[in-house]
Amino acid sequence: MKSGFVSIVGRPNVGKSSLINAILGSKVSIVSSHPAITRIKILGVYNSKEGQVVFLDTPGFEKNSSELAKSMVRTIFSCVEDSDIVLFLLDANGWQEYDEKILESLKKFSKKIILVINKTDMLSQKDFLLPIIENSMSRYPFLEVVPLSAKKKDNIGELLKAVFRHLPEGERLFPENMETNIPLEYEIAEIIREKIVNSTYQEVPQSIAVAIEEFKPGNKDKKMMAIRANIIIDRENIKKIIIGKNGEKLKAAGTLARKEIEELIGKKVFLELWVKVVKDWKNRPDIFRSFGYGNF
Repeated sequence: MKSGFVSIVGRPNVGKSSLINAILGSKVSIVSSHPAITRIKILGVYNSKEGQVVFLDTPGFEKNSSELAKSMVRTIFSCVEDSDIVLFLLDANGWQEYDEKILESLKKFSKKIILVINKTDMLSQKDFLLPIIENSMSRYPFLEVVPLSAKKKDNIGELLKAVFRHLPEGERLFPENMETNIPLEYEIAEIIREKIVNSTYQEVPQSIAVAIEEFKPGNKDKKMMAIRANIIIDRENIKKIIIGKNGEKLKAAGTLARKEIEELIGKKVFLELWVKVVKDWKNRPDIFRSFGYGNF
């Protein structure tokens, strides 16, 4: 039997969260078409007859200099240090300047690296991959190169075979029925944030966090869960954008979040959302750690 830790690393919006969800066959990390959405180190556990792989879905390398961004970089490096193998994600458009910088950072750790070329569904012809693969192997002696599409779940099996080929022998590190390390309340907060981000990203790029204030059985119906959450923003002038005209945008995002939370916990949910301004929260570790960022 084999077992070990495998971190998934790459620039924002390259498909790290989509990949870990495709591998596990369920949603453990929020997904958005917008970059720099993942903020928590996601631990996803994959079990098979070959053994156990503990995948670490890391935040994307952000370019800004906020304390939150610095914390995310420390989280990435911590994951890499703890890993037996690193999956370095590149998309099918080939190497960008930021990919090169990330690879230079990874070289310092002397880890085994498998290159994963994601989003192959964007290519009109598969032979377009050959120049990318040749270019990649000239940059670093990757253990293997695995092209795939996380979105289409294409070639995921080949990636898992490659991972098991290079994992060390060992017993399972976590119980076989464990899928993720995220406490339920943080998982719910991430679902809400995903829906808010996807509905407001053009106007409010990375200024949103979510804090669960109340999570308990309903007062009248004990079979229903009552959840109250604060949507945290850093400026008063974007509150109207989050709420929308007559509250329609917040209501629509809340409806989507409530349905997904109900599927997650298997109970009816009463979801109450409030928008709260906390100035400069991304530069206040005492604040953003309470949201789970930098804790997992």
